[in-house]
Amino acid sequence: MQKLSVVIICKNEAEVIGKTLQSFNGLTDDIIVYDNGSDDGTKEIVKLFNARLCEGSWEGFGKTKNKANALAKYDWILSLDADEAIDEELKENLLKANLSEEKAVYEIRFKNFFGKKWLRFGEWGNDKHIRLFNRKVVSWDTAAVHESLIFPKSVKKLLISGFVLHQTTANAQEYERKMKNYAVLSAENYFHLGKKAGILKIYSSTIFSFIKNYFFKLGFLDGSVGFACARINACYTFIKYKRLKELNKEENR
Repeated sequence: MQKLSVVIICKNEAEVIGKTLQSFNGLTDDIIVYDNGSDDGTKEIVKLFNARLCEGSWEGFGKTKNKANALAKYDWILSLDADEAIDEELKENLLKANLSEEKAVYEIRFKNFFGKKWLRFGEWGNDKHIRLFNRKVVSWDTAAVHESLIFPKSVKKLLISGFVLHQTTANAQEYERKMKNYAVLSAENYFHLGKKAGILKIYSSTIFSFIKNYFFKLGFLDGSVGFACARINACYTFIKYKRLKELNKEENR
């Protein structure tokens, strides 16, 4: 067992949470699932595993993750989502990791899946994120969505081998619903930061999003799924800036 805590925040993730929790078997004796009001059986599934179910209110991604991290047994936090399992190689390397250096953070590569297809290109290709860190040195910012980690410049960034297996979505319809919700939250976050959006920004950013992900990042090599991802991400961009323009207009009335 490694002296780290796995921390997950979730709501209504019954379809994926079991597989994710199973992947941590033998890694640690502290797995926290911080639930924000699930009513689909998620909580019952969590109780079947060696995990601590904690329940609390939703305060946006950043604040909620910090609240969940504060409940951990260990200072080293492996921060994942309910649809992010780990593979055996990553587990083995986590077990062997020397966690004596507090001012180190660990990046982990992701395999992102659209249904059963591994997305090798486009928005989700060559994906990696810092997900292992010491909470005494590192915390999440307070962003409601697209939260980021805050850490001093002196922190050493290391890569740990293996993959997080991210089940991004079961199908295009689910992904579209998820991205529309994120777009609205992102617009509200941009609004509070004082950002503006006009017609030119809405359309130019939308077009560039599609071109970047489908052509520049070679999303077309993922076939029809690559096209769907590029289209939905462009739609996300359109909704985000359109909603931001509406919020700007409402403020000026």
